[in-house]
Amino acid sequence: MSDEQWARIEPLLPSNAGRRGHPFGDDRRVVEGIAYRYRTGVAWRDVPREHFGPWQTIWKRHRRYAADGTWDRVLAGLLAQADAAGKIDWTVSVDATINRAHQHATNTTRPEQDTGGNVESHARR
Repeated sequence: MSDEQWARIEPLLPSNAGRRGHPFGDDRRVVEGIAYRYRTGVAWRDVPREHFGPWQTIWKRHRRYAADGTWDRVLAGLLAQADAAGKIDWTVSVDATINRAHQHATNTTRPEQDTGGNVESHARR
């Protein structure tokens, strides 16, 4: 993550002010560890400790930020900054393609002749 990118993200993260217990360590290192995990698709335990610290710290912080809405606020803040700078094109493209599910993928009932035999309905009578 570049210094410019971090400068945009850091103010959107929760601070240690007023937080009881052990204060958060290096936020940038942990956030980069979370980004690394999602970018590469490795398991949490396989995030390189020498670069990002203990995987447990990275996982706990990600889980906390997901639960308390921090990631939603970060996304909203970054989108607002990009929109204010005119870097977002809000053009929407709609595709009219139809994708049909296989008949066995639905939960609808089928006529008896389609099943090859008598099938009991699970619907209440």
